[in-house]
Amino acid sequence: MKHPQIEEYEINTCTMFVEPVIYGGKIYSRAVELEDEYLSPFKPLDIIKKGCVYFGVDYESRKRGTRQLIGYSRKIPIVIEPTNHIYFFPTASPLIPECIWISLEHVECYRRVSSQKTMVIFRNKQSHIFPVPVSKIEGQMLRTSLLKTKLLQRIESNGRKLFYMAHGPQSLNAFEKSREYSADFQSNDPNKC
Repeated sequence: MKHPQIEEYEINTCTMFVEPVIYGGKIYSRAVELEDEYLSPFKPLDIIKKGCVYFGVDYESRKRGTRQLIGYSRKIPIVIEPTNHIYFFPTASPLIPECIWISLEHVECYRRVSSQKTMVIFRNKQSHIFPVPVSKIEGQMLRTSLLKTKLLQRIESNGRKLFYMAHGPQSLNAFEKSREYSADFQSNDPNKC
């Protein structure tokens, strides 16, 4: 293998996917980023779990949160870090060795190659063929998008509540009643709005 081997790999905003590879009779992970690839002696699920912990939440908590938000309980996507939009979805049950984890944010499009293969084109124009039917990729993309939407709605709703609590109700003043409005409106200065 030509990829640099590293002990500690952390999921980050550049990670496009993490797939299992057999190396020396053992399952390793190939982590593919926008411009680099790495070989890690850990399984893909272990890297996903470490990514969750790195950002302060354990994998099981993320799973429970996802179930509660979107109502799915099998092959569920995981938000590793919502602020930076790090959402990954599994191509199969995370417990089986063939499971690949793909980042939602980096997928530009996908298309069927054969009944059991799908080509995913990433935003950086790289493509990769995964041994997964297109229907599975499509379903997982939809689930992950639903998770992202629901989570962002909650984050935005909390932000509005916090703003309201900090600032209280705002009164609206009509600008038309002030003298400044008439003077500004008649001004020929192109730099004024």
